[in-house]
Amino acid sequence: MRTPVSAGNWKMNLNVSQSISLVDEMIDQLDEINNVEKVLCPPFTSLYALKELTKHTSIKLGAQNMYYEDKGAYTGEISPTMIADLCEYVIVGHSERRQYFHESDASVNQKIIKAFESDLIPIFCVGESYEENNSGKTEDVISRQVTGGLMDIKPHPKLIIAYEPVWAIGTGKAATSQQANNTIHLIRNILSSIWNEESSTAIRILYGGSVTSANIAEFISQSEIDGTLIGGASLSASDFIGIVSQTAHIKNQP
Repeated sequence: MRTPVSAGNWKMNLNVSQSISLVDEMIDQLDEINNVEKVLCPPFTSLYALKELTKHTSIKLGAQNMYYEDKGAYTGEISPTMIADLCEYVIVGHSERRQYFHESDASVNQKIIKAFESDLIPIFCVGESYEENNSGKTEDVISRQVTGGLMDIKPHPKLIIAYEPVWAIGTGKAATSQQANNTIHLIRNILSSIWNEESSTAIRILYGGSVTSANIAEFISQSEIDGTLIGGASLSASDFIGIVSQTAHIKNQP
């Protein structure tokens, strides 16, 4: 059985003191929820403080991005060796990175390779735009992103993929649970073709895009969806706790 994951992407929100306050508000209740991997992805500036705060708990930390070199003259970048001291996970290829910072499938591929070399668990994001979805190009886009992102990478059981339709991120317009499940099934078929069926079945694939505590149940009830990558709702203690709690309850039913 694939262990579900609830990952909160805080994006460019909260300074260090605000980050500590938010985690203080939810740490005890989150720590009591079992059978779900709970991952918080704050800004880089808060990682050290939250590492200290969560070190005796079941809560894990992730970075929102990284560069694919260990060190060098790359002003403003953060290397995998820097974040590996502070967290276990790293988000790679988020649509906002692709859109605003022009990241390509090739650069995402380099980051995934380097993440594995640095013993980090990549949360590899893929997803189509509204125009691509509306014109029936979802399968082509997802296939290109998955294949390009995993180029020359052997099957790796720790990889996490997050399907985030760009048109649903931060818009309040979540995909239907059936749409999400169908696309994630497509991703498994792509993985099966480039790796093998066993690896495809083992990889955890999350849904992301306007996920809230009010709609989490319909997504997490789907057979192909192994958890969620949560944006705005992860900045609310009550919402994030609700999402994690419902995920644990639904995914661990006999």
